[in-house]
Amino acid sequence: MRLKGKKVLITGGSRGIGRCMIAELIKNGVKDIAVIARDKKNLERLSEDFEEANFLLVNGNVGDIGVLREMSSKIEDRWGRLDVLINNAGIVSAGALEDIPDEEIYDQVAINFMAILFLTKYCLPLLKSSRQAAVLNVSSGLGLLGMPFYTVYGSTKAGIRQFSDSLRRELQPFNISVTCVYPTATDTEMMQKFEGREMDSPEYVAEKSIQALMKKELHFIFGGSQRLKDNRLNFESPKKFDKQISENYEQLKEASRSHKAI
Repeated sequence: MRLKGKKVLITGGSRGIGRCMIAELIKNGVKDIAVIARDKKNLERLSEDFEEANFLLVNGNVGDIGVLREMSSKIEDRWGRLDVLINNAGIVSAGALEDIPDEEIYDQVAINFMAILFLTKYCLPLLKSSRQAAVLNVSSGLGLLGMPFYTVYGSTKAGIRQFSDSLRRELQPFNISVTCVYPTATDTEMMQKFEGREMDSPEYVAEKSIQALMKKELHFIFGGSQRLKDNRLNFESPKKFDKQISENYEQLKEASRSHKAI
């Protein structure tokens, strides 16, 4: 799939992986980019930092259905179609389930999962108006492995995988590809707590994710051979994986403490 001349919508594009994806899209010939983001200051800076692009910006929370409807309406009025939808926005609040505030459980489900369902729904008529369209969903390695202290976050990210498979099969009669990517720890503001830990750069994650989109890959898993090994063990021998986790329980508990980016 060639991206030159495509009209793209991305959520959470004002910083982190999303901002790096915008740079990667422009590098591949994209000029028209719609962005939804909560950070108004960084959102407005996009037009200054990427002067070659034509931005359609909406400042708001993707957990607000009204914001999603506003963006889809603006795209219909401005472009009449959408070629690529990138569902990237996400938040995290880790910890023992009983200790996570109700509001933070709700927000993770609303932003990480429900927003993807609704925005994709609203954009489908626009995607179907394209000659060749694509959806890129950003899940997480924690959406593949059920890790303690990430019960809410991991569940929302696992839902994205299921959604991606289901949507791909539902859209078989149409020329719309669906790709789901699973980043591991990435050096963004969401991971500031883990300063000093070896992580992928957001530029690397963005580059590989956009490449997966262009190649129409179904899934792209970050984390190398160890992540693939863990996934296989978790699927084929979950009790063995349970034992492996139990041996590192306190370490995992401490690592998750105060891991919050909402």
